[in-house]
Amino acid sequence: MQLDYTFHAMGSDVRLLIGDRLLTSVPPPLEAADRERAFVWDFSDRLSRFRADSELSTLNRSRQPVTQASRLLRAAVSAGMWAAQRSGGLVDPTLVRALERNGYDHSLDGAEPASLEEALAEAPPRRPARPQPSARWRRISVDDRAHTIARPPGVMIDTGGTGKGLCADAVALRLAGYTRFVVDCGGDITVGGVGAQLEPYVIDVQHPLSLSSICSIKVARGGIATSGLNVRIWRLPGGGCAHHLLDPCTGSPVWSGLIAVTALGESALEAETLSKMALLLGPAGAREVLAQHGGVIVHDSGRWEPIGPVACEPAVRPVALSA
Repeated sequence: MQLDYTFHAMGSDVRLLIGDRLLTSVPPPLEAADRERAFVWDFSDRLSRFRADSELSTLNRSRQPVTQASRLLRAAVSAGMWAAQRSGGLVDPTLVRALERNGYDHSLDGAEPASLEEALAEAPPRRPARPQPSARWRRISVDDRAHTIARPPGVMIDTGGTGKGLCADAVALRLAGYTRFVVDCGGDITVGGVGAQLEPYVIDVQHPLSLSSICSIKVARGGIATSGLNVRIWRLPGGGCAHHLLDPCTGSPVWSGLIAVTALGESALEAETLSKMALLLGPAGAREVLAQHGGVIVHDSGRWEPIGPVACEPAVRPVALSA
């Protein structure tokens, strides 16, 4: 038996699957799920760039080069820095102003996305993204002893995608006293527990155009995440479409030849970073990025391709979760 518990946070659905208790010292699954819902809501409120009173917004407004910061904010900024380092600057947390220039200056939660098919037809020639030459993210530092974050005034930080991966991993650590569990924060998924190693969870990979199931992947531990263009895509007032995955070099939405990437990793944070990095690089780069842990890429044409050590099974029955 396991509890299946869903709620809304961070602009998406969050789903928890929690098995039986391993230790009598941990609360029953339903009580644990209620506790984790409160944790995720608090995490989301404090790190939202769309809330003027959030800790992240306060940091971004500050004109001071060094700012006092909570443990949560330091962890979130450190996760963004880790992703930038891991991706060679492609997954860049300092693109807030570029996101706002492209129309992502308010929450799109509940908004109907634009047509991905129409956006692809209107998109410029495909090319891989490149890191920002100035690498502003390298000028950010986190000091856990002093409880501070240092950055040049005016450099704004976005913890969006990496924040969901970090949140999924944090909740997973808090559920370590249960036989098996899944934490799904809007497609950034962490799987764990001895029960999952004995009987892995089956994760469904969804096609970004048809929204049908491409295949299923069994996951016993670690992370799996999907980055795609179909969820946060919108029409611009002057014509054309934009989405939230930007080329750091140009500050414009990337059109790399891929429309979705699912990646596996040791954690949800790593899987999120690898999926985004792979999509930004396009087909050739994605094959290199996914070679170690495996994944699935979906081309502009709709053709999908498994990469690396991933066993994709036909999605012929209902599955536990969608990446």
